[in-house]
Amino acid sequence: MSDYVKRTIIKEEVPSVHVDTPRSVKVYLPPGYNELLSYPVVYCQDGNDFFTMGRIATIANQLILEEGIEPFLVVGVSVDRSKRTSEYSPVGAKNAAYKRFFCEELLPYIEERYPVRRDKASRVLAGDSLGGTVSLHLALDHPELFSQVLALSGAFFQPTQAAIQNSGDLSWLRLWMVVGLDETAVETHIGTFDFVQWNREAKTLLTNSNASLSYSEKPGNHVWGLWQKELPDALRHFFPPPLI
Repeated sequence: MSDYVKRTIIKEEVPSVHVDTPRSVKVYLPPGYNELLSYPVVYCQDGNDFFTMGRIATIANQLILEEGIEPFLVVGVSVDRSKRTSEYSPVGAKNAAYKRFFCEELLPYIEERYPVRRDKASRVLAGDSLGGTVSLHLALDHPELFSQVLALSGAFFQPTQAAIQNSGDLSWLRLWMVVGLDETAVETHIGTFDFVQWNREAKTLLTNSNASLSYSEKPGNHVWGLWQKELPDALRHFFPPPLI
C-alpha cells in the first residue's frame, strides 16, 4: 500500500485573460515519470475534489503499479464554488470564458511544461455533475481537441441535450458515463433534478448520434462516495490493462 501513497503532485498557477487570474491546478505525475517519454493526460474539472474526495492520484498509482495500465498524468483544475455554476453550466454567464481559458490557456500551459501527448485520443476530460457537463460541451465545441469524456452523474439537462442533437454525427466521440440509481431528486441551488432520467435521455440521444458509449447505473447517490468507487473502472476504460 505504501507505494500507492507516494504520489507526486505539483501545484501550478495558470495565468489567464479569460478567467479570474491565475487559476490553480494540481498535476499528478505517475510512478516512473520520465520527461523523455510521452504520456496521455486526464483533465479534471473540480480538480481539488478529484484529488481529495475522488482520490484519483492514489487510484492511478494503484492501477499503474498493480494492473500495469499505461502511465498517465492528471491535471486537476480548481474552481471557485461561488462561480462554479456560472463557469460550468452551458447557460452560465462565465461559461464561454471558462471554455476559452481551458482551450487557449490551460492546454498550452500544460503542454509546454509536461511531456503530454497533443492528440485528442490522448486527452480525457473528466467531471462530476456540472463538471461532466462542461467536459462534454468542450468536446462538442472542439472535436479537433477532445474526443474522450468521463462523466460522473453528468448534469445533462435540456441545453446539453439540445447541443447533442445539434451536433450531427458523433461517431468520433467516446464517453464513459455513470449515474446513481438514488439520484432521482437531487437538490441543487438551481432546482431539484432527476439525474437518472436526464442521463437516460442523454444516453439515448448520444447512442442515436453514433457516439461510442459505456453507460452504467449503480446503487448510490449524487456524492463522491459513489464516484470514487467508479473511478477505477472509468480509468480502465480509457487506459485498458494489458492482456496477459
